[in-house]
Amino acid sequence: MYIFVVLIVVLVTSTQAYLGGLKPSPLRRLTQLGLTTADFKNGMTLEIDGVPMKLLEFLHVKPGKGSAFVRSKIKNLANGSVQEKTFRAGETVVAADITKVEMQYTFTDGDLLCFMNMESFEEQRIEKAKIENVLLMKEGLPCQVMLWNDQVIDVQLPPSVEYVVVDTPPNFAGNTAAGGQKPATLDSGAVVNVPMFIEVGEKIMVSTDEVKYLGRSGDKGKGF
Repeated sequence: MYIFVVLIVVLVTSTQAYLGGLKPSPLRRLTQLGLTTADFKNGMTLEIDGVPMKLLEFLHVKPGKGSAFVRSKIKNLANGSVQEKTFRAGETVVAADITKVEMQYTFTDGDLLCFMNMESFEEQRIEKAKIENVLLMKEGLPCQVMLWNDQVIDVQLPPSVEYVVVDTPPNFAGNTAAGGQKPATLDSGAVVNVPMFIEVGEKIMVSTDEVKYLGRSGDKGKGF
């Protein structure tokens, strides 16, 4: 029994001495989920040089000679500027630490759009310049307000939204569904191209990313 206790004491002492000789490794900031350029998606928000950047578009390029790379267009969400940036293929990137808050657009006050936080019911006023395709905003529209360091940097609309056509040239006799397109003004104030058969008063679905007609509201097979 005495020998057994001695062995345990020796083992514990040796382990402590070994651990005491190890130097603690410095903390490393890991990229969120190990993201690389292979994970790029239009609309994702990256942190580049300490600034939140929205990826607007990108293209993977494999030249005949040299290394592959990714050509991109990014938007600085801090000041609104747009620039081009080239990444090495497979380069690691950091996703910006963004907080998304569900809000509902209520009304416009000059150059500010007023939103209501759907959890706290507090009002948030956001500059129009912070919102892409601001003419697609209409009363009651649910949105995701993106915060970075407690500052509003972006407002995301639903991918597709229903609008009412309030003005568009009339169709002409003999036209078919395969005809051309014409401009249509929506109840939000935005203008989109629609098929010739669309008439005033009709409800249509519009892609908020591309500001593009998707189909009549309720149509099947339109992907909304």
